[in-house]
Amino acid sequence: MEANERYIKRCIDLAKKGFAHVAPNPMVGCVIVYEGKIIGEGYHRKYGEAHAEVNAINAVNDDERLKKSTLYVSLEPCAHFGKTPPCSNLIIEKKIPKVVIGCVDPYAEVAGKGIEKLRKAGIEVVLGVLEDECLELNKRFFTFHKKKRPYIVLKWAQTLDGFMDRDRMNGEQGVNWITSPATKQLTDTWRSEEMAILVGKNTVLNDNPKLTVRTLLGRNPIRLVIDKNLEISESYHVMNGEVLTYVFNQHKTEQKGKLMYVKLPFIELLQEMMTWLYGWELFSVLVEGGRTTLQHFLDEGVWDESRIYIGDTFFNGGLKAPQIAVRDFQTENYGGDKLIIVKNR
Repeated sequence: MEANERYIKRCIDLAKKGFAHVAPNPMVGCVIVYEGKIIGEGYHRKYGEAHAEVNAINAVNDDERLKKSTLYVSLEPCAHFGKTPPCSNLIIEKKIPKVVIGCVDPYAEVAGKGIEKLRKAGIEVVLGVLEDECLELNKRFFTFHKKKRPYIVLKWAQTLDGFMDRDRMNGEQGVNWITSPATKQLTDTWRSEEMAILVGKNTVLNDNPKLTVRTLLGRNPIRLVIDKNLEISESYHVMNGEVLTYVFNQHKTEQKGKLMYVKLPFIELLQEMMTWLYGWELFSVLVEGGRTTLQHFLDEGVWDESRIYIGDTFFNGGLKAPQIAVRDFQTENYGGDKLIIVKNR
């Protein structure tokens, strides 16, 4: 790995430390190198606080060395005034002669303006170092700004014979487990990584899930429930007020503590929800069911990633799993189950 890539890799590792603390800002890491050695590094720690470049520059107590250093950063330095002053201004002020950038910022307030400002000031700018890795780091942020909707992760489990639930002929409730207990912690990790989790009415009525993080320390996602005709009573776990919960319906907008009813037309529901979620700056959503809800996202192409557990079991009938065209995917083994991850290119 060449020097530029090695230092941008360090920027990425630093940036990840800000996960779950910087939204709606992106995760960013920065290192400053003088004569082949890192003399300062930093990352964006918390929304509203100093950016990565500021923290890295502040870690260097010798401005003369800064004038002979290279600044590496995973994302283009900002050029606008927001919660903090523009990072590009500080780089220019400190007379740093060279900046190496992982990827361009798609946010309209930046979008190449930081690079332009640096170059106009006579600073050498190198672009696209480990670009794919830098894009992956902030895939939620980029999707939100480019597509004007959250990053959508679809998740379900299915049997070896392609079913995701048994027949519920008599309206019986409870979860029909497909995967091993070891997968619960991975699912909770996924829940803690996304800003919101969404299910349809039938998933609540059949399984009565809590949709919270319970097997590890992590933040609970905001709960989103589709209940067009308000058929879910407040006796169900998702309505208990433990976590901020939004119920999309066709009848009322009302608030009861952390339980929020949101009235939507239900004409083009996916687009209506995406518009609402974008307006509330929810950058990512984990969709956990049920089958009809998942299939709607797949059919309309409103998804970015699907994570499919294949359990070591057969149902020999029941509710068929969603149908997905698998082209670009990777497979992992986890707790005796197979995990297939599909990216929507």
